Amino acid sequence: MTVADTLRVMLALLAMTSVAVICTGAAVAGEEQNRALHFESDIRPLLKAHCWHCHGEESELKGGLDARLVRSLLKGGETGASVVAGRKEDSILWQRIQAGEMPPGKKKLSTEELSLIGQWIDQGIQTKNVEPEVFSADIVLREEAEQHWAFRSIHPSEVPAIRNAQLAANPIDAFLLSELEEHDVSFSDKADRATLIRRASFDLTGLPPSAEAVERFVNAESEDAWPQLIEELLASPAYGERWGRHWLDVVGYADSDGYTEQDPERKWAWKYRDYVIRSLNADKPWNQFIVEQLAGDELLTPPYQDLTAEQADQLTATGFLRMGPDGTSSSGVDQNLARNDVMADTIRVVSTSILGLSVGCAQCHEHRYDPISQSDYYRLRAIFEPGYDWQNWRAPNERLVSMWSAEIRATAASVDAELADVSRQRTEALDAIVAETFERELQKLPAELQPLARSAREAKPDQRTEAQNQLIREYPFLNVDRGSVYLYLPDRLTGFNKTWDDRTEEVRKKRPADDLVMCLTEVPGQVPVTRVFSRGDFQQPRDEVQPGELTVLNSGDFRISPDDELLPTTGRRLAYAKHLTSGHHPLVARVLVNRFWMHHFGRGLVGTPSDFGVKGERPSHPELLDWLASDFMREGWSLKRFHRMVLTSNAWQQTSVRRPELEAFDPENRLLGRMSIRRLEAETVRDALLASSGQLVNKQFGSPVPVSPDDVGQNILAIDTRDSAGRPSGTVIPLGDEEFRRSIYAQVRRSMPLSVLEPFDLPTMTPNCEQRASSTGPSQSLLMMNNEFVRKQSEQIAQRIIRENGSEPRAQIESLWMLLFSRRPDSEDISTATEFLMADAAAIAAGVSPPGDGSVPGSTPAAADASSHVPLAHLCHALISSNGFLYVD
Repeated sequence: MTVADTLRVMLALLAMTSVAVICTGAAVAGEEQNRALHFESDIRPLLKAHCWHCHGEESELKGGLDARLVRSLLKGGETGASVVAGRKEDSILWQRIQAGEMPPGKKKLSTEELSLIGQWIDQGIQTKNVEPEVFSADIVLREEAEQHWAFRSIHPSEVPAIRNAQLAANPIDAFLLSELEEHDVSFSDKADRATLIRRASFDLTGLPPSAEAVERFVNAESEDAWPQLIEELLASPAYGERWGRHWLDVVGYADSDGYTEQDPERKWAWKYRDYVIRSLNADKPWNQFIVEQLAGDELLTPPYQDLTAEQADQLTATGFLRMGPDGTSSSGVDQNLARNDVMADTIRVVSTSILGLSVGCAQCHEHRYDPISQSDYYRLRAIFEPGYDWQNWRAPNERLVSMWSAEIRATAASVDAELADVSRQRTEALDAIVAETFERELQKLPAELQPLARSAREAKPDQRTEAQNQLIREYPFLNVDRGSVYLYLPDRLTGFNKTWDDRTEEVRKKRPADDLVMCLTEVPGQVPVTRVFSRGDFQQPRDEVQPGELTVLNSGDFRISPDDELLPTTGRRLAYAKHLTSGHHPLVARVLVNRFWMHHFGRGLVGTPSDFGVKGERPSHPELLDWLASDFMREGWSLKRFHRMVLTSNAWQQTSVRRPELEAFDPENRLLGRMSIRRLEAETVRDALLASSGQLVNKQFGSPVPVSPDDVGQNILAIDTRDSAGRPSGTVIPLGDEEFRRSIYAQVRRSMPLSVLEPFDLPTMTPNCEQRASSTGPSQSLLMMNNEFVRKQSEQIAQRIIRENGSEPRAQIESLWMLLFSRRPDSEDISTATEFLMADAAAIAAGVSPPGDGSVPGSTPAAADASSHVPLAHLCHALISSNGFLYVD
């Protein structure tokens, strides 16, 4: 086909598409025109978003108009009735909006929204229900809840019957096939085994499979080979690290406070990270996992001493509520504002991670889209207020709890007593030197002055006579003390300080190392009052509110006691956590299984995992979502069981090849007629490089590997040796094997993201990451081409290949393909790679520097003869920069 032919075809397609869009738009418009409109479902959401702030929510109504009920609109305000049934042109509401006078400001209603209001008026301003005489927020919230799918109770559907039942390995397949069969299509073919093991390994562990594991699985004859592989991956310690990373995103995990440029380190945050990894590896039920994170401290008894390992985990779990940015330990901030910001960020983390809702809009006014009142927001805040009492604030370091046992505390107390004794002895010895110095200097005065000088020294400063003060001014030694004696005996004091410093350090070494937990606790007996803040301003407190669930989610008679008499603390968070995990909550299980699904398929059944509200996406398969949520709760809240069900489904095992019949009606693959290709996340790219080079260190847990800027401003894994002005010292302290640990153990500094990860959409924790982006941009290619870490890994991979396969090119290429792509190369791969190696070796022999080897153009690279590893390293560099390495098929 010629270029002209191609253009004609494209123009024809565009014309067809335009006609289809026009026809479809006309049909939709016609349907909208004929549909009966109602205030509750069609008009109230528009007025709530654009008008209620001035005409309903404030104590003083602008223009005297309340826009929250139709009867109020009919009553009108200072200018009379706002609507006239059947006549939009005579309705002031429509006139003011059409003229652009309302709402004030830049944000206006769209043409479609204005048209909707006009149609509703012309149709006679209908309502679905008889309106109350007086506006009731609770009634409105319940009505809106009934209209939105996510706020209704979870009712699992029956597994649907499908035409091709043999294609359904489990209920997941049946639900998906039911939708596909409506379009007369089915699943794509099953992916080959090499593709499946690579997909499963990255999915469950975030690491590539070993060449031996690929060969073993591909050649296995047992029918149980696939479920056995899944069990092996689930049993791997790497599983908890992989899926822990997913949860740490939405929690907002960080090893620093953020909020200010100072960004202080959180030295003990890593204990929460380790708790998450251990919990997931142990397949801790998620109802228990959530309760511990929201209220682990309330499962225990203060003062949290002599805890068992399980109890320590429960306390550590509340680090979940301490992950938001916290500027209260930094100088130069408005403390009251910073404290309330901590509370707001904590509520955002809880609501987006567990409820799948963003409630922050209701901090200042009624939520513009979701049925969440401002009082609802502060009822939710009241649940957490006893732990974050902003008027009796505890700084971050004051919240740390020691995990020392009674024996260790006794040892520490003994050492502290010894240190105090050493300090006392040092002070006594120094006082003797001061006295000696005074007496020696005193003898230098005339005999008649000595009694007067001694009296002047011994007199209290505020009781000295003018003569005594004059004497001291003339003879400064009369004021010699511990701080100034150094001026008289510099050499002696240098030796003195070294002796006592060494002695103090020797004793200090006996003291046990600190073992602290960053957690959230309450002060027993301290129950703060929570008030609604007018416009969200803490300086304008209004009505007191009691702790409680969002009205829209409280279908029963659930109540939270303000202060549980059976507990030493208020018990508010514990009551709320048990309510959330009771099995009757409409959101929690839906939100969780949707997130799990997203990490398996690249997209959730609900495409907005932290927004199940009115503005969020509707589920692509609502019946499947509810079935999964119900099954998840009924079967023990087990995530590993969920993994088994997903990975043994035929849907997950499909090939990712695009099919024209699918692209015609589902180009985004919402219905999952094939598998979606996914790019590796930032941390997974780095981990895969280390695994491929053989340098990956599988050490688990412990304090994070530090991050520091290098001399060119790149943030790398290194000990921070900058001076007080932030300037690099030029000294590099080797990290040893720590440098090659998995990325989940790298320090997460909000102000210093690790540079090798940043271009691959590394999330910014402000306060958390609700859903990672997955972009493709030039910065990623530039990093893979030029970054020193990537280039070193290319060389390490090449050296590994030579070590394990010798110098024969074909064997090297076959091993390299298996290492990087988990498959054997085909004949074209071998031919192309061989040609690359030969051409690269020839260029090196001719003294030409191939791109990316770091040599000056035209020079002969040192030790880069044709028989060296350099050509193979260049091939490795090219392959790890390819889509085959960076994407999972």
